[in-house]
Parts: sequence; C-alpha cells; structure tokens
Amino acid sequence: MKHCDLVIIGGGPAGLAAAAAAREAGVEDILLLERDTELGGILNQCIHSGFGLHTFQEELTGPEYAQRYIQKVRELAIPCLLDTMVLEISPERVVTAVNTREGLFQLQAGAVILAMGCRERARGSLNIPGFRPAGIYSAGTAQRLVNMEGFLPGKEVVILGSGDIGLIMARRMTLEGAHVQVVAELMPYSGGLKRNIVQCLDDFDIPLKLSHTVVDIQGRERVTGVTLAQVDENRRPIPGTEEHYDCDTLLLSCGLIPENELSRGAGVEISPVTNGPVVDESLETSVPGVFACGNVLHVHDLVDFVSQEAEQAGRRAARFLQKGEERGRTVQLVAGKGVRYTVPARVDPRRMDKELTVRFRVDNVYKNAAVVVSAEGEILRRKKKLILTPGEMEEIRLRREELLEHPEWEKIEISLEVAP
Repeated sequence: MKHCDLVIIGGGPAGLAAAAAAREAGVEDILLLERDTELGGILNQCIHSGFGLHTFQEELTGPEYAQRYIQKVRELAIPCLLDTMVLEISPERVVTAVNTREGLFQLQAGAVILAMGCRERARGSLNIPGFRPAGIYSAGTAQRLVNMEGFLPGKEVVILGSGDIGLIMARRMTLEGAHVQVVAELMPYSGGLKRNIVQCLDDFDIPLKLSHTVVDIQGRERVTGVTLAQVDENRRPIPGTEEHYDCDTLLLSCGLIPENELSRGAGVEISPVTNGPVVDESLETSVPGVFACGNVLHVHDLVDFVSQEAEQAGRRAARFLQKGEERGRTVQLVAGKGVRYTVPARVDPRRMDKELTVRFRVDNVYKNAAVVVSAEGEILRRKKKLILTPGEMEEIRLRREELLEHPEWEKIEISLEVAP
C-alpha cells in the first residue's frame, strides 16, 4: 500500500480547484483520481457560454473554464490518474481504486477530498407509465450526444423538468434543427435560473407549462407521443386536463443527485435534504480528514461557486495535514422557516475564517422577503430580497468575532421573514 498526503476523487471543476488550492497552501504529495479519460468533468460537454463571470470576470464556455484549471494543475505539476475508478474509501482513509495500468491498488491517504459531482435522476424513479421505447434520454445524456458525439437524438421533442440542463437543451436542440414543442414542470415554479428561462425558452418561443407532468408515453419500439396533464397541489394529475403531443423524443431534466455511494461506504453522515455530506465550516465531513466540495456536497447552479467552495476545501485539507484534528465547540446552523438546508450545517467559531459564507436554498418562491439570521432570540443579520426561488442558491455571511463573543450560543437559525 502506498501513502499519499492528499487524495482527491474527481477531476471536474471541484477536484481541479481543490488540488490547485491545496498545492498553493503547501501540500506537495497530492494525487487526483478521475474515472474519465480526460480532466474537466461535466464542463467538457457544456459548450454554451455563461461560465466564469465571478471567477475570471469574463464569459467563457464550459471547456474554456475547465481548461483554465486544467492548465493551472499542470503548471503546479499535480499528478493525475485518469481512467481510474475508485471502488471504496474506508473510515481510516484507505482508498481502493482500479485502472488498466496499475490494476487494483490501495492508497493510505492523510486526507481525502470528495469531488465526485452528481448524476441525473433516471426515469425509473419518476414512475411514468408506458413501455420503454427508444427516444427517452436524460437531458445530460442528450447534451453529450449533441455536443461531443455529433448525434441528434430526435426531431420532435418534449422536455420534462425545467432544471438548468433541460432549459439549456431546449435551446440547443432548437439550434440544431429539432422542434421543441413544450417544457413541462411538475412544480409550480421552474427549477432553473431565471436567465436560462429567458435565454433558452422565451427567446425561442418555447412554452413552459408549470404544474404539469407526463402521465403516459406512447410507442413500443420508438416514442411516438406523450400525454401531459396538470397536477394539483399534491402533485397528482387532474383528470380531464390531459394534452397529447406527437413526438419522437422525450428528455428528462428532473433533478440531480450527488454521487455519494463512496461517501456512505466511508461512514460519512449524509443529509436527507441535499443527499450530500453534512459538513462543518472547513467543509470537513463527520469522518475526520475527509472533506467534500462541489456538486457531491450539494447541487450548485453556478460553477464559479463550485470553484470557490473547492478552493476552501483544498486550503482546509492542507491545514488538517499540517495541524491535525483540532475540533472544539460546535454551533449548529438550523434551517428555519422557508429554508431547506444550509451548507455548512455546523461551525467551530475558533476554526472559522474572519467571515464565513453560508449557502442555502429556499423551499418556494418568495417575493419581498428578508433572510434573517438569529441566535437565542437575537437577530444578527437581516437581508432584504425582492425575490427568492428554489432554483437559485442564496448566501449570507457569518462573522467569526460575533460567535466568539457569545460562547453560550449553541444554535444559529437562518430563516425567512415573509411579508403578509
């Protein structure tokens, strides 16, 4: 068994940014493991622009954004093993992996950063009636087929789900000559960014039907049509609202799930809300020395935030290797009214930076609301927002000095104050 100070699992934007930050923080012995044949992760198939506005102050495509970090990792001479599948991580940070060159091998890591990304929710979990004909794709699979393999999945398209990938693929399929008839969304609000609704649907006159879902798929060998129906407040189809669409392709954009099978095997505590690890202010999981960042932690809407988060994980992993475990008093961050979750979920004030960015998502669409941070009945912060939507991540900052001045605080609640 070989020893390695820091093992990073995943060579996408999170893993690359974490590796570079850790090296710059003084970690020399780093190994990055990636199961694909090249670095860059999902960004390699995201050929549309809109990346990098926060990180580089310019608009880049996905491959261009990834290349900035790939180049940085190469300049820092950080070794990467491609075509390498990690099979297991033990609670003692023993990483078991396999590839065609070394075969099955194990690494004893001083610290591990989880950066495996996320996967799409498959049709099997949606309980849509009908046969299993050709022509049903997840939106991400269709994106890879069109952008990387030069294959158009179909000509007459219906999209279920208004996540960002679904919205972007509505535009992409249209530009490639397909006819996107409709985008249906189960919820009464879109799961994507407002700018994507405008640029991908409104600009191309593609209708968005909220509170609608697919209730039937027609066709045995190939999709010949789908039936949509409106749903009630319990998300059940309303009889008599059915609409039929003749189509040969159905794209599914019904949510992303963090890839945490390895995390569970390592004994990492998983949040039932995000399906990602529960982490502290250092992005350290419940297993000492194991850190998480990017979409494996919680699903992000902007890759710039993934990079920021990953850089923090890289620096904190370096600190763990240099100083060892130093856990102290823990203050729990509680998701209050209107808030689904917070990342991190707990903080140690002594280990915090001067300011800590707490990211969260709301559970519905709210207008003219305020984000309130409170502890023991005392309001620490109130931030007014004209609109809050589940599709856009929010953030608020905690100050280290505030928490150190109040050692009696055990919980800090982040909630919404909604106008009547």
